[in-house]
Amino acid sequence: MAKFELKLPKMGESVAEATITSWLKEIGDTIEMDEPVLEIATDKVDSEVPSEVDGVLIETFFKVDDVVQVGQVIAVIEIEGDVDSGSDSLSEDKQHQEEAIEQVTETIVIAKETVASITSNGERFYSPLVKNIAKQEGVSQEELDVISGSGKDGRVTKNDILGYIKNRTGGNQEVITQNVVVPVAQPKSTEQVKIATAPVILNGEDEVVEMTRMGKLIAHHMVESVQTSAHVQSFIEADVTKIWNWRKKVKDGFMKREGENLTFTPIFMEAIAKALRDFPMMNISLQGNTIVKKKNINLGMAAALPDGNLIVPVIKNADQLNLVGMTKQVNDLANRARLNKLKPDDIQDGTYTVTNVGTFGSIMGTPIINQPQVGILALGAIRKVPAVIETPEGDFIGIRYRMFLSHSYDHRVVNGALGGQFVKAVKDYLEAWDSDREI
Repeated sequence: MAKFELKLPKMGESVAEATITSWLKEIGDTIEMDEPVLEIATDKVDSEVPSEVDGVLIETFFKVDDVVQVGQVIAVIEIEGDVDSGSDSLSEDKQHQEEAIEQVTETIVIAKETVASITSNGERFYSPLVKNIAKQEGVSQEELDVISGSGKDGRVTKNDILGYIKNRTGGNQEVITQNVVVPVAQPKSTEQVKIATAPVILNGEDEVVEMTRMGKLIAHHMVESVQTSAHVQSFIEADVTKIWNWRKKVKDGFMKREGENLTFTPIFMEAIAKALRDFPMMNISLQGNTIVKKKNINLGMAAALPDGNLIVPVIKNADQLNLVGMTKQVNDLANRARLNKLKPDDIQDGTYTVTNVGTFGSIMGTPIINQPQVGILALGAIRKVPAVIETPEGDFIGIRYRMFLSHSYDHRVVNGALGGQFVKAVKDYLEAWDSDREI
């Protein structure tokens, strides 16, 4: 029997470590190739680490809440065969395929979630998991620094911070739940006061559903965005009759030739990428009082996960793709989002975001900006409506396919003129579609 070392896989250029949140297998369990062995968490992603071999788990080197560096051996799996133990257990071919290990299964991605309010220092180190819990529960840096840690070298673990939160007291706010009075800690900072919610009164017929960790992070990210940016919206209606008729004409042939479904999304993405090239001050981010102009146009595309949450995979260098390339990128990212197979790199470096609210039947929306970007465009449902058609012979009423474009932008750096001109440029590109275009 040989031994195989399972290492923490690479999860993107900016991810150097992860916190173990749970072991899915115990010592002595039989493991199949690609079967998840443990769950990990970073500042940007929660994921499961799969086994690369068939075998039996015989040793683990870390416990729950331990922080592991990328490339460290986290477990040993006994396998059949003559593979040598130790670091040479991977063949040369396997070493060349290490980047393929990035395909951590069932990845739940948090769009660029960062933990800026809690920092580690020379005396106290806080794992990404502990930082995220602190942010979610409103634990300040000062509070965290005085919590007694039970982990290695006095490190604060998940249980330490959860115990602190549970035992935290003060104030006289109460929540009545099924005739039981439960004391709730009074907020201890200005930030906590901002996000404090009113008590909830329950009765015997109500069902209490705990938010998922991802749901809490997304909620925090959205509230933080609203508190950070001065959101302003501009709306415009576009006539997409030419696009509707053109797609209907070419979609079957495109499917036969490319094996891909030609949806409206890549067509819209192409127009948005062109408009961003025309208006580069929409392709920026704001860091303090400094504006960062982005060289690349990387379009974020909101996509639904199986649990109903939304994730924003990114199409890199979208302005450099033709329609075939854009279609393949859109379909690939959407499919992998539905299968929970997105990688951390798939959601990084977005410079502008698009969300298709029309998928759910909405004709318009007021989307929240994906920080640190300064704009997001909502695509409304395409509707068949009566409209005035202007011709040299006069005006007529006809049936047209129209949709609303809803543009949310950060009024700290994007004024109404720029915000309106940008969304009008998108409309103009859509309405100027070439009905004879070949693909």
